[in-house]
Amino acid sequence: MARRLVRTGIQLSLFTAFILLIVLFLDNRFSVLPTSIHGHLPMHYSGFVITDVTVTTCSSLNPFTSCHMDSDVWHRVEKDLYLRSGWTSAAYVQFQRKKEEELGPDDKVVIDLKIGRLTPPTEYSGKGEPEIWEPRPGGIWLKRTASRHASDSGQAVTYVDVLFGADAVDPRPNWEIKDTPLLLDGWTEKLETRLSIRRGNPTKSKKPVPRINENGKFKVMQLADIHLSTGTGHCRDPIPAEAIAGQKCEADPRTLEFIERLLDEEKPDMVVFSGDQVNGETAPDAQSALFKSVKLITDRKIPYAAIFGNHDDEGDLNREQLMAIYEDLPYSLSTAGPEDIDGVGNYIVEVLDRGKSTHSALTFYLLDTHSYSPDERQFRGYDWIKPSQIRWFKNTAQSLRRKHQEYSHIHMNMAFIHIPLPEYRTSGKYWHGAWDENPTAPGFNSGFKSALEEEGVLFVSCGHDHVNDYCMLEQDANEQPSLWMCYGGGGGFGGYGGYNDYVRRVRFFDFDMNTGRVMTYKRLEWGKTEDKIDEMMIVDGGAVKGPNTAS
Repeated sequence: MARRLVRTGIQLSLFTAFILLIVLFLDNRFSVLPTSIHGHLPMHYSGFVITDVTVTTCSSLNPFTSCHMDSDVWHRVEKDLYLRSGWTSAAYVQFQRKKEEELGPDDKVVIDLKIGRLTPPTEYSGKGEPEIWEPRPGGIWLKRTASRHASDSGQAVTYVDVLFGADAVDPRPNWEIKDTPLLLDGWTEKLETRLSIRRGNPTKSKKPVPRINENGKFKVMQLADIHLSTGTGHCRDPIPAEAIAGQKCEADPRTLEFIERLLDEEKPDMVVFSGDQVNGETAPDAQSALFKSVKLITDRKIPYAAIFGNHDDEGDLNREQLMAIYEDLPYSLSTAGPEDIDGVGNYIVEVLDRGKSTHSALTFYLLDTHSYSPDERQFRGYDWIKPSQIRWFKNTAQSLRRKHQEYSHIHMNMAFIHIPLPEYRTSGKYWHGAWDENPTAPGFNSGFKSALEEEGVLFVSCGHDHVNDYCMLEQDANEQPSLWMCYGGGGGFGGYGGYNDYVRRVRFFDFDMNTGRVMTYKRLEWGKTEDKIDEMMIVDGGAVKGPNTAS
């Protein structure tokens, strides 16, 4: 009897150990930690060429399948091709690469990649053997050559990435996204899982230098709450339901068409993304959504700066990872800011005077307003700007004051945030525009408005509350106008908008350095789209102007 119990215990222990091994095995294969989402990014070292590409699949129903290959030979793009929506399956793109100087006589270099069900036609170069297309899983076809000269000819593929959606784009230099999705199965075709390939070495984009135009003008376009998704997205509260009769609303294409029209009509000199570019809940691949937000702007070579809202990092990437992407993209002025203060994305943008002047004409302060309250019991709702940020802002403004006084005209300071300040919800002050919802400002007031006034900031503009687009005037103790507090107005169809038939809109700030004047207005997505809505002067002679001169 005792011997039977021992044998039974051993069997149970072995069975338990086997189950634990399977659990650990599956967990290691299928779990995707935030820090590993873009584990492939550090592998963008120069001097490597791709020698092979394949797709591996694995199933939780079959513990003997694996999505891992020999890590000494194969490198994996850390994105599940099913976007973690395949409950029992996962799949990954894997590639081999070598340094150019290590290529041997038997190595082949990938010089092109296509996706399709049919074999691409054989191509003849007129020299040597014809170039044959080699099949790989997922409908991938590779054109490889044994010529070592291909590695430095500009044809060699040097990196492979994965993006998602029928509207996926890639704004990175030397990258080419494939029009046809991977043909692995119905899931990858439904998700429009796409490959993007890079030729040549990665190029570090040089930061642009925004500058006042020769006529003394400078225009800023504020894009607030565009809420882009992975894929085309789902429209929320579209007004009208169909912009074109019979054309079903798709959130991201309609949002981007609106932005593209305004870019071409208004021709802004700079774009400010004031948060919630990415709708994290519907963006399981935030990189694809972020790329869409900037592609129209980079195509037009317009400098832009971005801060985060409370939804940007609710997908697969945190703020640090998102900002790392922004920092590497062309025409981006965005930066993470000092590491020793709270938040990611506390920085300034200096707009220089016209010509070759090195003097700053405008200074934009951009700050991270974080996300949700860290103390829901006492201060419900949203987070607030922290003391370390306020100290940074004041120190920066004071250190720049003497230098700014060297400017031949009137230097002006502005600020952009995402979550409104508590003072935005104070009634009884002068305001102009739409006030259609209660401002969801933080419950705790950290005093940032006072700091803005003390350092001579003329206006601050936020987002967050989609159907508020007013500008409110703050007055000092002597009842003199001291600070305009504006909303950008929600521009994206992926975010809510169902109040009083609210039409999506975008705010502009038009600077005239000749007179120290700032005009602001909004443009609508539908209706009288050519009109400037609620146009008013908020600054004149470099000073805040009240309603008598602002309307």
